[in-house]
Amino acid sequence: MPLQSKWQQLPTEAINPASLSIDTLEPAEIIDVMLGEDRKMLAAVARERERIALAVDIITQSLRKGGRLVFVGAGTSGRLGVLEAAEMPPTFGTSPEMVQAVMAGGKAAFFSPREGADDQYEEGARTVSRLRPSRRDAFVGVSASGMTPFVRGGLAAARRAGARIIFVTCDPHTELQTFVDITIAMGVGPEVIAGSTRLKAASATKLVLNMLSTAAMVRIGKTFGNLMVDVQSTSAKLKDRATRIVGIVTGLDQDDSEKLLKRAHWNAKAAIVMHKTGLPYTKALSRLRKAKGMMRDALSPA
Repeated sequence: MPLQSKWQQLPTEAINPASLSIDTLEPAEIIDVMLGEDRKMLAAVARERERIALAVDIITQSLRKGGRLVFVGAGTSGRLGVLEAAEMPPTFGTSPEMVQAVMAGGKAAFFSPREGADDQYEEGARTVSRLRPSRRDAFVGVSASGMTPFVRGGLAAARRAGARIIFVTCDPHTELQTFVDITIAMGVGPEVIAGSTRLKAASATKLVLNMLSTAAMVRIGKTFGNLMVDVQSTSAKLKDRATRIVGIVTGLDQDDSEKLLKRAHWNAKAAIVMHKTGLPYTKALSRLRKAKGMMRDALSPA
């Protein structure tokens, strides 16, 4: 009996019967096949709703304790983690240290794949160890197949340090479920192009990482309603956004909102508290600190 490869039985490597003849289809027909598969992907993510919510609680607790959120991945999964971390400072005003990402092969691998880096368990462990993980941190391992040695090594190092561990995969049968605090396993099924996990697996992973980071940021007070009041006003576009946010909350016109923001050193949260309470800038900041950045608490009567 011929030996089977250890990857052969993975759902991410399976052959999709819906796309067996994809090379004979017209462009619109190819799109229809892909859209049909993406609908299955959305359903797979929805089935993990409760686990995603539990993971958000874990991350929120870590961030409230002053810990970090760290994504660990390789290949496409690693790039998605890097993208998520890179978007946090401009969107939510976080420090670069609060949300981080490491991927197999280092920063250069984001643009130029490094063959074999995924397979280096010990390098994953060393890379995470250099971050000095602690009990306050939450690590999110991202591996479509559930098997990536670099990710496993990184999570093992984080676990030894007492960090909370979340695992995001597209293999519902991964044995890592006994190793981590919670596993989010989206059973997206085989890809339109067999083994190309940049497709459904990546789309599902992107959705889950978006939910984890966004919901956690909302829970620690980085929004007021659905407005990104912690936005960093570092460009003309972001200054315009901050001006519009202040205008929406305060009812001020554009000119007055901009003047208020200038007095608040372009801190939208402080500007809103200043307007709503009549406090000067320094006292508005103090009030926000006492409220731990939660806008609704800062605006409540003392």
